[in-house]
Amino acid sequence: MSDIGVQKAAILMLALGEDEAVEVMKYLGPREVQKLGTAMSTMKSVTTEELETVLQEFRLRTKTNTSFGLDSDDYIRNVLTKALGDDKATSLLNRILGAREARGIESLKWMDAQSVAELIRNEHPQIIATIMVHLERYHACEVLDHFTERLRNDVVLRIATLDGVQPAALRELNDVLTKLLTGNENLKKKPMGGIRTAAEILNFFSGENESSAMESLKAYDTEMAQQIMDEMFVFENIMDIDDRGVQIILREVQSESLIIALKGASEGLRNKIFKNMSSRAAEMMKEDLESKGPVRLSEVEEKQKEILAIIRRLADEGQVVLGGKGEDTYV
Repeated sequence: MSDIGVQKAAILMLALGEDEAVEVMKYLGPREVQKLGTAMSTMKSVTTEELETVLQEFRLRTKTNTSFGLDSDDYIRNVLTKALGDDKATSLLNRILGAREARGIESLKWMDAQSVAELIRNEHPQIIATIMVHLERYHACEVLDHFTERLRNDVVLRIATLDGVQPAALRELNDVLTKLLTGNENLKKKPMGGIRTAAEILNFFSGENESSAMESLKAYDTEMAQQIMDEMFVFENIMDIDDRGVQIILREVQSESLIIALKGASEGLRNKIFKNMSSRAAEMMKEDLESKGPVRLSEVEEKQKEILAIIRRLADEGQVVLGGKGEDTYV
């Protein structure tokens, strides 16, 4: 969600009223709620034009009074508590309104990456790995980015080799983090960690950090490192991004880079790209592809990596959802 989108969403939430805002909040993830809550907490009133524009965009009726006439701290506290429950709301309000309370692994999902990193950086790398697999992938990446290179690579390796978490271990870990999660020793261990989890987290790493982590993994187990690379987001995975996401990506990519990158793409991916262009732009792109002639594979791979870096940035900003999972919400 862009900064402008966050501001518009905050205006809408404040204009809707508590009950309606609660229903919207229920469908947002930690990242969206944090951004939206922060924007709401700093907004007291807006101009008539801003309010009318937002309400018109969302097809809602507007009121002539542009002042919300409420204590936004109390409003946010009520909305978040109704939407998320006491525990999650309390943890999030700590960040937004400056309170002081922390609760277990679940509450870490609602904390900023630097705070999580400071809290757990001195724990054993195996404990850190166990915590990381419970976080959203982008969040885990942000936390790991605050560690030293040595610790970060160690944790990624442990994530990749983690094949499950015993409920008893989870309870012990939550004791350390001040909250006991539900669990049952008779249940099978939870399928967390492993190749896919490590790959999903690495997808959000910067190029430098990714290279370092992969070298560390290769030194430990070349076959495992290759399995992780196979699971990571690659150029052909653009096929899994929804049409709106592809359109956002195309606005960020230079035409010449895209032409070269598409030289190594499948017919299906090319068609998906063309479908999300105007008919005129698609025809021009097809003509340019045909007239381009042979291109070195190394050049194709370089341009594809450049585009993948753009996609990762857009995913980190919440503008694009990787893998077609639809976990982010557009407002």
